[in-house]
Amino acid sequence: MLTLVVASAALTLVHLAPGDAFSDPTIDPQVAAAERARYGLDRPFVQQYLSWLGRAIILDFGESTHFRRPVRTLLAERLPPTLILGLAALMIVISLGVPLGVAGGARPDRWWARLTRGASMLFVSIPPLVMSLALLLLAARTGWFPAGGLSVDSDAPLLERLLDTVRSLILPALALALPIAASVERLQAAAVSDALREPCIRAALARGVPETRAIWNHAFRLSLKPVLAIFGIIVGSVLSGSLVVEVVMQWPGVGGLMYEALRSRDLHLAGGCAAAASVFLAIGVLLSDIGLAVVDPRVRSAE
Repeated sequence: MLTLVVASAALTLVHLAPGDAFSDPTIDPQVAAAERARYGLDRPFVQQYLSWLGRAIILDFGESTHFRRPVRTLLAERLPPTLILGLAALMIVISLGVPLGVAGGARPDRWWARLTRGASMLFVSIPPLVMSLALLLLAARTGWFPAGGLSVDSDAPLLERLLDTVRSLILPALALALPIAASVERLQAAAVSDALREPCIRAALARGVPETRAIWNHAFRLSLKPVLAIFGIIVGSVLSGSLVVEVVMQWPGVGGLMYEALRSRDLHLAGGCAAAASVFLAIGVLLSDIGLAVVDPRVRSAE
């Protein structure tokens, strides 16, 4: 249901934009009229929407007016790169934001905790567009990483192709992950600081439990709830940021496909891309609920 609602909203917004896919003045009016009839764009929008909705239920999102290919085929080609980029970004977010937040929240007066807080404040304030441009400039100046796109030689050996994919993935994943990891670090640090004031943690320390064990075995588990509660939002942030990152860094994913759909006012393609994004968001929310049930038995009993 969420998928259809989001896709319908995208379809409606693209329809409300001035013109359509064949409003280019360089196109012959007769050719434009024939193309509108072919794609059903000459009918009232309600009829167009109901026809599209009937096909979308069986995952048929129509044909792209820009690429002249089925939307389902285009999504199947572009989903794997977006999944790879999103998973890599989430791994960076979790591996950086969570442990740095736990360490900084447990010992906030240490110099490295202050340095981490300062870096987090900096990265939180940098949008994905600026982060992407800064990393592209770094790549162009140093030559350490490919400056954009997925640079893989299809005729190269498998190991070399994997290494090229990883090298091409590093910059887009960092551009997408660093601002979100900074937000997670700040939230995790505050949650750990609150958890250490819980009576159960104080009691464990009073019984002689080592501080490190109390932090990582007990306070860490308690502090995970706020982070897991917004995991769906984190996934949504990864998706919303991936559009900018994919376009700037020429990553061949769904974000770039959505940009082409909006630029060319491709009604069917925009709806299909929005539907794919909403599926990822729904999966993120589901994983968030599962994680909360694992760390907090009260959630399971409430269900």
